[in-house]
Amino acid sequence: MSILGNILWFIFGGLWQGLSWTFAGILWSITIVGLPVGRQCFKLASLAFFPFGKEIVYAGGTLSVIANVFWVIFSGIPLALSAVVNGLLLCITIVGIPFGMQCFKMAKLALTPFGAAVVRTLP
Repeated sequence: MSILGNILWFIFGGLWQGLSWTFAGILWSITIVGLPVGRQCFKLASLAFFPFGKEIVYAGGTLSVIANVFWVIFSGIPLALSAVVNGLLLCITIVGIPFGMQCFKMAKLALTPFGAAVVRTLP
């Protein structure tokens, strides 16, 4: 079922969200200081492309909090807003609610990506 969900998700919102995470990763990777941030963006872009069958586990320390503060200021707010708008549009119909919920998961992740790990759920 997650394969079908991922295919539909990619068509109705995953492509644009994944590309936006990839673009943010490219921008952060331009500088040497931003390479760790860009690497995290590329990891989360794969989640944005195909989120079904994956969960996010949050754990982190002081460095994650500091990195999240800089992230929110420079990149997190636009990514979160686009995910929320996409989620609201998808939740208009009953069929789109599961996809809208994935958008809201991505919006939360867009605000606090550091200290987050993506794990696969059992089928």
